[in-house]
Amino acid sequence: MKITILCVGKIKEKFYRDAVAEYEKRLSRYCRFEVTEVADEKTPDHASENMELLIKEKEAERMEKYLKEGAYVIALAIEGKQLDSVELSQKIDTLGTSGISHIIFVIGGSLGLAERILKRADYKLSFSKMTFPHQLMRVILSEQIYRSYRIINHEPYHK
Repeated sequence: MKITILCVGKIKEKFYRDAVAEYEKRLSRYCRFEVTEVADEKTPDHASENMELLIKEKEAERMEKYLKEGAYVIALAIEGKQLDSVELSQKIDTLGTSGISHIIFVIGGSLGLAERILKRADYKLSFSKMTFPHQLMRVILSEQIYRSYRIINHEPYHK
């Protein structure tokens, strides 16, 4: 299984980069894991709704190049379905056993995802109704993917 986190923007804080790198290392025994970043657009203060839509569209254009045909796309979106860790592990396991060889998790920029990316997604996943910094979401998502593989393989992991 190949798992990609496709996200907008670079992580500026070293501690976030280190955390994602740690999970990337841990995941290497279970799957091919990668993080693909696309450039973010600068959002001016007090941007209009039209300006925000334009920004999300530009970011979507960059992301679409990486949404491979045949990959199962999971968009992180507040309006998505909330799963617990066991349910996420079951989702990943079921996709793998049904012949899906590539899962792409998509994390938008500070304004979220363009509608066309949400429409392209096969599944919408929500971690909470709260808003998290998109850099932190990469760490949380990486950890939950790692936790999923530990659950799938019946291996212990702290609760």
